Amino acid sequence: MPAPAKIELLPPPIREELHRRLVGGAFSDYEGLAAWLTEQGYEITRSSVHRYGQRLERKLAAIRASTQAAAAIAEAAPDDADLRSAAVMSLVQTEIFDVLVNLQEATDEDVDPVTRVKLLSHAAKNIATLSRASVNQKKWETEVRGRVASAAEAATKIAKKGGLSSDSVNEIRRQILGIAA
Repeated sequence: MPAPAKIELLPPPIREELHRRLVGGAFSDYEGLAAWLTEQGYEITRSSVHRYGQRLERKLAAIRASTQAAAAIAEAAPDDADLRSAAVMSLVQTEIFDVLVNLQEATDEDVDPVTRVKLLSHAAKNIATLSRASVNQKKWETEVRGRVASAAEAATKIAKKGGLSSDSVNEIRRQILGIAA
């Protein structure tokens, strides 16, 4: 396994300040950041800071995208059928897929074969767990939709028996079925 990057070994306060400067500077001025690190007593090249900055920027973009997607899902999708969990599982599946693709593209210089096998084994176990959760979520969604349909049917019968107009009965049914939509 390759040695950790020098930036990963920086004391947390210095690394946090580097993060702040990277984000505050819109991920630019790597020359200036390398000079600042030298002033702090750490010899790290501009290209190392640049590589680290690119990775951090990708991570932040992924987190931002996931957060926006989760917010949109929470706003747009009712959770009666646990749709948010399905969306979260989908996001995780996408992320795992991206990691697997990156792992396949990595050279033996980036990741030694033993580490690669361990990472793939760990990913496979997590994928199996995620798949089981996805199947269970879909079963739950189907069960909820069935219960809602049964409730709508029962409410329709009661409303008709009680003498409500067809329009009122249809509106009650529409409202109940809308819960699981």
